[in-house]
Amino acid sequence: MIRNLIFDWSGTLVDDLAAVWQTVNHVLVQGGRKEISLAQFRSDFCPSFSKFGADCLSHVEPEQVMAWFNAHFTTVRDSVTALPHTRNFLEFARARGVRMVVLTTVPEVHFEVQAKATGFAAFFERAYAGVVDKTTRIHDVLREQNFQPAETLCIGDMQHDMEAARSGGVRSCAVLTGYQRLEQLRASRPDLIVEHLGELQHVLERNGFEPGPAAAAQPVVTVGALIFNSRGEVLMIRTHKWSNLWGIPGGKVKGGESSLDALRRELKEETNLDVDEVKFAVVQDCIHSKEFYRDAHFVLLNYTCRCEEPYEVRLNEEANDYRWVAPGVALQMDLNTPTRILLEAVLQQS
Repeated sequence: MIRNLIFDWSGTLVDDLAAVWQTVNHVLVQGGRKEISLAQFRSDFCPSFSKFGADCLSHVEPEQVMAWFNAHFTTVRDSVTALPHTRNFLEFARARGVRMVVLTTVPEVHFEVQAKATGFAAFFERAYAGVVDKTTRIHDVLREQNFQPAETLCIGDMQHDMEAARSGGVRSCAVLTGYQRLEQLRASRPDLIVEHLGELQHVLERNGFEPGPAAAAQPVVTVGALIFNSRGEVLMIRTHKWSNLWGIPGGKVKGGESSLDALRRELKEETNLDVDEVKFAVVQDCIHSKEFYRDAHFVLLNYTCRCEEPYEVRLNEEANDYRWVAPGVALQMDLNTPTRILLEAVLQQS
């Protein structure tokens, strides 16, 4: 039974991705290097900024690199916000007497400001901040807090967090809310991968505070749609939980809910769009897809529909990007397999 939680901070409890990326680019420019894209940053950034600086700015003294970083991050750290579900999860764990600490690479000066601003400091018995090597420091955490490894779960968004858990002999949970993508986290072999802390709360509640399977084994019925606009373009969205591949909006059918009602609800929640001319397209089995972030069996009810202008796409927390593209162009994108099957079937029917 899980009685202790060791949290990473950045990308796990708070969203500081944009602030850190901007700061890293500032440091690179100061050191005479080119800025990097967000995709490159997420691919190459390591948990230790000092090591990242040593790799990219070896000609600059480490003290100068950190001085540039700290000075600029101070100007953007107000943009750091709590991730969705964080407060509810912390309150849930505290109400059940779970002990909690933070183990983070974030320098103490920045951590203290963020912890105070979010109000999260009160949830933790201690924060271990400015940690360069978590795989070593986690042993001190376990000893000083008298945490039994078998009763401890380490939660983070990067491979280094999973490696630290393995070093400490504790169980590990990777969240998809932070810096590293699904394929990177899978490579570190965590005990559990969840989309966000809200899902982890559900798992712990269902399994009696054991980090068991993230979902039941029976098939789950879902709905999704190709949404066409007045120009004949289709809406493609990209999500972390589908290996950052492009797909369509949709979600689970709730008990007592018709598939059409579920479709309209899910599209509204995920895109802010109201649709009409809804037509059934295909039904698919999606069984144990390696593209999805966890093992699952879905029955996919796929539709086409239209939205009329004026409209404003507003993505919720499940997606990170969207594009309106011609159907033929969509086929050239990195699509998840069910979306490709749907798109090809719709084009053949037209």
